[in-house]
Amino acid sequence: MARVIDIQADPEFNTAPAYERKDFTSDQTIRWCPGCGDYSILAQMQRTMPEICRELNLPRENIVFISGIGCSSRFPYYMNNYGFHTIHGRAPTIASGLRITRPDLQVWVITGDGDGLSIGGNHLMHCLRRNIDVKIVLFNNRIYGLTKGQYSPTSEMGKKTKSSPFGTVEKPINPLSIAIASKAGFVARAIDTDSSHLRKMLLRMARHRGSAFMEVLQNCNVFNDGAFSDFTHKSVKSDRTVYLQHGEPIIFGKNNDKAISLRGGASGSLEPEVINVDESDRSEILIHDEAASGTAGSALAFLLAQLETPDFPVPLGVFRSIDKPLYGELLDDQIVQAKNQLGRGDFFKHLHSGDTWKVN
Repeated sequence: MARVIDIQADPEFNTAPAYERKDFTSDQTIRWCPGCGDYSILAQMQRTMPEICRELNLPRENIVFISGIGCSSRFPYYMNNYGFHTIHGRAPTIASGLRITRPDLQVWVITGDGDGLSIGGNHLMHCLRRNIDVKIVLFNNRIYGLTKGQYSPTSEMGKKTKSSPFGTVEKPINPLSIAIASKAGFVARAIDTDSSHLRKMLLRMARHRGSAFMEVLQNCNVFNDGAFSDFTHKSVKSDRTVYLQHGEPIIFGKNNDKAISLRGGASGSLEPEVINVDESDRSEILIHDEAASGTAGSALAFLLAQLETPDFPVPLGVFRSIDKPLYGELLDDQIVQAKNQLGRGDFFKHLHSGDTWKVN
């Protein structure tokens, strides 16, 4: 097997300095609207980066942020490290090429619900399914903010916007379902207003080797204010959200008196239901297993991704975290095997081999 030097984990090649948040804060003027949820995500990334570098023994110059087009995609300007503001929807493709050719880098993609799931849906899906070691953070505000308020792939059905004055007639995309169906190794969800939890999820993403995807529910206070307030507002959050903990029963509510159950599981049903903890057998409560492999693991993660208000709490946290061979390493191994079997190639000899044509 070819040896791929992972500078992040090999102290022989790298000793990262002790960084602070200010080391990741650029001198660029932030051009988001006052009160935008993007500020929170940026702040938590800047706060988390010193810990990521310390834990992974990673120098700042080995971190790259790549974005497409949209409000979220201005992110690389505000991080004080290498970055690339690319074209609409293609950030995962450019990130894939960079990470495969430079395995010493930690590559992040910053995208939005419009950029990543509309024109960029195909690119995002293939980046995840190939298990390329790229961290994709998708800001979801259910609207096109940069172009002033058109409906996006995640806008709820019936949403009235400048491009749907009578309400949308499309059902929204579920970003987590796309990631799970694409076989991403790591899938998570956070919200912009819970800074502590968001930092934990960013750190979990950084630790994961392989394709990692996180949806961050983010408020656009100008064009879609309160898009998630029906379950994120502090007055209802405890009863309408649930934080997933690996190996723990899925319990929620202000008094931890509610739980998710699959009572019909033994008879072949996969319909979840909310049960009262005090009135039910403890064995009926669904236990979260983010590391479950195979069909069962995908099915559980996919089921949890479908839960939404008002019938169920909205899950937050890690839905899936499994280890798989990296695309880049498999590709390097194949190249080595081909050389061992066929010898070192001759590019010009290859060009003049087989069927050739001479044009006069």
